[in-house]
Amino acid sequence: MLYTQLRSFHAVAREGSATKASRVLNVSQPTITTQIKELEARYQLELFRRHGRRLELTDLGRELLSITQKFFDVEGEVSGFLEAAHDLVRGHLRVGAIGPYPLMKFLRQYRHEYPEVTVSVDLGNSDEVLQGLRDQRTDIGIVSQIKADPDILITPFGRQNVIIFVSTDHPWSTRSRIDFSDLDGQDMIMREEGSMTRRVFEKALKECKVRPNVVMEAGSREAVWEAVAEGHGIGAISEISLLPDSRIKPLHISDQTIQTRIDAVCLKQRQHSSVVRAFLQMVDAVNGASLGFKEIL
Repeated sequence: MLYTQLRSFHAVAREGSATKASRVLNVSQPTITTQIKELEARYQLELFRRHGRRLELTDLGRELLSITQKFFDVEGEVSGFLEAAHDLVRGHLRVGAIGPYPLMKFLRQYRHEYPEVTVSVDLGNSDEVLQGLRDQRTDIGIVSQIKADPDILITPFGRQNVIIFVSTDHPWSTRSRIDFSDLDGQDMIMREEGSMTRRVFEKALKECKVRPNVVMEAGSREAVWEAVAEGHGIGAISEISLLPDSRIKPLHISDQTIQTRIDAVCLKQRQHSSVVRAFLQMVDAVNGASLGFKEIL
């Protein structure tokens, strides 16, 4: 009984509502609510403050969540290990990615090989994807190359070209390509310091002695996108992050190849999960040769 009560508490604490928790656990909402009330009554504790339908963790609730997180992490690791031991590849693979390309081509092959696996995909920037991994909201992350981390397993996924993009009102919008030197003196929007795309792009600018006029720095890929769409200047983006948008015209650089490395990452403690292990093994085996990847490592 205590296990089911803790499981219900953990799900509600993570999802923020009994309704969402009931979907995750495939248990009715009244059952979830009853189990939490029984847990609170059993130990005469208040774990949630209730504001109408909204639930907010108390200080005790937050402390208990930190403990149940460790508990269910271990449970997941044990389950993943046992699944791997039996070579059972089925279940739910949750992927977080900085963009849909070339991930969707890879997932088509993955689902063909493992039809009993359901896949869900969430898009975000690299920081959001990594946080999703650490919170165990996702199993695999597809991000621009990251620094070594003792808790994270890194598998090279491929390389993506950095391309230029402009608004459809820009004079270059009728072109499909530019020379790198064309950027000299042009108004540009740059990502924040530390962005991998900015780092490799600025390295190429310095090597080629091209000096654009940086009119704005933006703290996210989305902010750069909107600034370019509104005509503030020219942007540079990794091709994996390119999304269809009628306001935007992408342009390839004809005389320079500027690339970022794309990595598949997971928590080391989750690498024994059958769905994660199968994904990483396929990355190693296929290596993008027939899936449209760009110069895979």
